Amino acid sequence: MGIDVVLATGNPHKRQELLALLGDVGYRIRTMDEFSSLPEIIEDGETCEANAIKKATILARHTGLLALADDTGLEVDALNGRPGVYAARYAGEQATYEDNCQKLLQELDGIPREKRTARFRTVMALVEPSLQIEVVEGILEGLIVETSRGTQGFGYDPVFWVPNLDCTLAELTVEQKNRISHRAQALEKAKTILNKKRETHHIVTGRSAAR
Repeated sequence: MGIDVVLATGNPHKRQELLALLGDVGYRIRTMDEFSSLPEIIEDGETCEANAIKKATILARHTGLLALADDTGLEVDALNGRPGVYAARYAGEQATYEDNCQKLLQELDGIPREKRTARFRTVMALVEPSLQIEVVEGILEGLIVETSRGTQGFGYDPVFWVPNLDCTLAELTVEQKNRISHRAQALEKAKTILNKKRETHHIVTGRSAAR
């Protein structure tokens, strides 16, 4: 008997990235669009951790399944950590990816490259139907470039430069990004937890079958 894990995200780009990264965990991956009458999830937490826990908890309660949720913030040092947890709606509630990038570049106008340091921070929460919670984190350090570069990825990828690769995240292929990204780092830690849960499940169900 397999184990289901449901992803607590309605963002199609993030969902695609997570599905690619979770392809080898041995779980049946479920998405939110498979369930009816889902309660509205308002991301009103003041931290990425609070939002990730809230999303996963609501989904675990509603579906009765193990739920995985993430929330990502972009912390720019020259802006005292902004946009932070508000990265997805930095230029307004209905802002596009391009709107957010343009606002960020405008706020950093005139600031030299060496002072444009920034990091992506992804927090992932795994919540059991019993509401047991486990949290992990992934961080990617970089710089904000002066103009957008690249056409891959989404969000702030075109303006986030990765120093050791000498390119922006949007100039990487999906496979390349999934090897180094903040989300990939957090998910590797989450996969360790998932593997332990799967092993425990197999032991328990094996004992049940033996009886």
